[in-house]
Amino acid sequence: MADEFDQERTLPPTPRRLEQARAEGQVARSRELAACATVAAAAAVIWWGGPATLARCAHLLERGLVLRHQDALTDAVMKERFIALMFDGILLIAPLFAVVAIAAIAASVLVGGWAFAPQAFAPDLTRLSPFRGLGQIFSRHGVTELVKAIVKALVVAIAAAGFLWTSREALATLGTLETRDALTVLGTLVQHGLAWLAGALALIAAADVPVVLWRHYSRLRMTPEEYKREQRESEGDPQLKARVRSLQRERARKRMMAEVPKADVVVTNPTHYAVALSYREGTMNAPRVVAKGQELVAAKIRALAAANTVPILEAPPLARALYFSTEVGDDIPAPLYNAVAQVLAWVYQVRRWRPGHGTAPVAPTELDIPAGFDRGVADA
Repeated sequence: MADEFDQERTLPPTPRRLEQARAEGQVARSRELAACATVAAAAAVIWWGGPATLARCAHLLERGLVLRHQDALTDAVMKERFIALMFDGILLIAPLFAVVAIAAIAASVLVGGWAFAPQAFAPDLTRLSPFRGLGQIFSRHGVTELVKAIVKALVVAIAAAGFLWTSREALATLGTLETRDALTVLGTLVQHGLAWLAGALALIAAADVPVVLWRHYSRLRMTPEEYKREQRESEGDPQLKARVRSLQRERARKRMMAEVPKADVVVTNPTHYAVALSYREGTMNAPRVVAKGQELVAAKIRALAAANTVPILEAPPLARALYFSTEVGDDIPAPLYNAVAQVLAWVYQVRRWRPGHGTAPVAPTELDIPAGFDRGVADA
């Protein structure tokens, strides 16, 4: 029990810690609230169905007391009467028991919520240890429970004294009344007694529920080491995650490189950046960036383009603009439509041109790059 109030547990429980505790059956439960709800439900049922219940009780009592001489001498008749009276008695108290059971379950679920934990049914031999029992008795938790029991006894005693004082006249005349009148007075006394008891238990439950919740969350508080360990377990091994991200980047790079041979043109810086563009009329709304990279990746893109006879255009401003304003798979920005259109027009001329048949197409050099798109000039 020392861990329950360990001063090193300064961090609140995480949602995962709370879920694990719930799975193990560790939920906040207030026995005082359940007791209050049980008594209050019983009082409500008796107040609501008091007259009818008293009438049925009187009738059942008369049936049990009125007995003919010949019936008392016959075993079969007595057995039949006993079964009938028992059945009527069960029917009489069944609604009360049902309401009380529902109230007890609802009160238990109200504080900690519903939790079904098969692990809680597993045998725990450590509970049989006398040393552990003594430790619980003399722990702070044991002292708290002792104080609660004393306060609870005092509150119930005060409520009982109040009930006896206010009902002293009815109690004094109870023995002088006829059976039916006595039952009526007794029923009224039971109603008032349950009301007093429910009020006392309500006060106790109002004080107990906050204490139960505080103790439950204090018991589940975490040390910084536990919190860090849980974060590592939740997020995974950083080295493993880094390895997974590296593999994902490598696969994405391979998929990107596989698109370079199918590109229409590669625009370069010429050495720092390389951007591969592709355009399929009818299937694409605008030219699309299918690959891009800098330094070594740019060199690989240029090498692949050269090996697959993909036109390469040295246009540093456009290469930088495309590199910094797009991601792989994006359509080019609208402000760059004019410049890219000039590049694609040159590409289509190159495809139609055959060496020895006229002058080779001249690559565009004066491309209109809007202000703000030509970033990275210091790297050029």
